Amino acid sequence: MNPSKPATLFDTPSRLLVKVCGLTRQQDADACAQAGVDLCGFIFHPASPRGVTPAVAAGLHSHGMARVGVFVRQSADEVLAIMDAARLDFAQLHGGQDAAFCDRVGPERVIRVAWPQRHADAAGLNPGAGLASLHAELAGLAPHVRCFLLDAGTSGGGHGATMDWAALRGLAPGAPWLLAGGLTPDNVASAVAACGGHDPGALIGVDLNSGVESAPGQKNVRLVASALAALRG
Repeated sequence: MNPSKPATLFDTPSRLLVKVCGLTRQQDADACAQAGVDLCGFIFHPASPRGVTPAVAAGLHSHGMARVGVFVRQSADEVLAIMDAARLDFAQLHGGQDAAFCDRVGPERVIRVAWPQRHADAAGLNPGAGLASLHAELAGLAPHVRCFLLDAGTSGGGHGATMDWAALRGLAPGAPWLLAGGLTPDNVASAVAACGGHDPGALIGVDLNSGVESAPGQKNVRLVASALAALRG
């Protein structure tokens, strides 16, 4: 791995970054790297059908892709230990972890997940209030993270559901963000466009998972290539 890549990956990228999450097999990591994927994700959550152990993740070669671990309920010390054991560059935090937790892991290494739908539900029929609430949450966390990931659902992750992408247009909370949630080769380009398109200071990439699989944890090479072609073709 190029050791300088993770440190500079989110610094005003000239094109959309692509992360493929839920890797469990070497052949899928090989295919993602060959297709031009930037970040690969390993899920450390036993309840997930895509969950792996630190030893399994450590044994998967990533060919220069930045390595991301997905965490839900672990303590900060457990996250740090797994990051070391699995040779991770970033920790993607899905458990609503606060600023102090992010600081303990290391702000330069944290991708913090947020759920726009949670704010929309709380705002009821006032979408502007929902967006303002989301922006306030992210702005408060921005000094403590390297990047955000905005996912569908209201907690956790991996729902395979989509969201109102257009509601995120113009969102600039002080740290760059990735879009996730039900993205497929057929909708990923329109989702990015609805959010306002690639913005090096805001929307910098997408996170793909179930939408490029043949089965949970088994990536489909054709779907991965089609998604990247839709974004970069």
